[in-house]
Amino acid sequence: MTKAFLELAKIRITTLAAVTAAVGYGLGADRVGWEILLPVLGVFLLGCGSAALNQMQERDLDARMERTKNRPLPSGRLTLMQAGAFAALLIALGCAVLALRGPIVVAFGLLALLWYNVVYTPLKRVTAFAVVPGALIGAIPPVVGWTAAGRGPIEGPILALAFFLFVWQIPHFWLILLYVGKDYERAGLPSLHRVFSTRQLARITFVWIVATGATCLAMPVFGLGRGGWLLLLFLLLSTAWLLWQSATLLRPAQDPKPFRGLFLKINVYALLVLVSLTVDKFV
Repeated sequence: MTKAFLELAKIRITTLAAVTAAVGYGLGADRVGWEILLPVLGVFLLGCGSAALNQMQERDLDARMERTKNRPLPSGRLTLMQAGAFAALLIALGCAVLALRGPIVVAFGLLALLWYNVVYTPLKRVTAFAVVPGALIGAIPPVVGWTAAGRGPIEGPILALAFFLFVWQIPHFWLILLYVGKDYERAGLPSLHRVFSTRQLARITFVWIVATGATCLAMPVFGLGRGGWLLLLFLLLSTAWLLWQSATLLRPAQDPKPFRGLFLKINVYALLVLVSLTVDKFV
């Protein structure tokens, strides 16, 4: 049963959110001490609770899709009541931990939860373009970390990082869609495959990847990093690597394997950018 609860919490996704919260805190703080654990743990717990709540909301859709039919709720490994109690506990704990860093920190944490479960999740049933407003969810955790460090939420550096993560999420999701799109159609969800051909969607995704690279290279302009040429060179080389790898989208094969490989590479790219910004701050 422990494994089922871990699956319900979507540990890998929520860990990424916690990492971005840690980066936001690190970039905003004058020094990093044990206090960084509060926004990181709070975002992680809140994210796990939100993920569990999401699976409760989408259990009927998950049962129809090949890649999700074995999740804890559609497979019957957990009951709705067990999932609800688990989600409520995690959300309460997450809010309690974030509250230790102030009300604005809790407010941004709850904004992410509400946007995911109240806005984005129902919107997926309405429009195939739900990912565009939904991408706001991934932009909020670094703001949680930044404000937990005592900084204001509308300062240039954190807005630049949040915007980068916002734009990054759109091609990140559409690459998933390019290799599992039929699953979404089987579940009855609106799918971009009904609006665009695979070739068209691949090209649109490439444009969004270019936009992601542009937002990355613009971050130093808004005060991220200490202005060193090494950081700019690393960001430039990382972006050039991603664009080179993404060129396959301009001549997509019928086999979905290249899309899956590029999905992994765009994740590596985001991680490289976050690590380089953090290293630049403290080294």
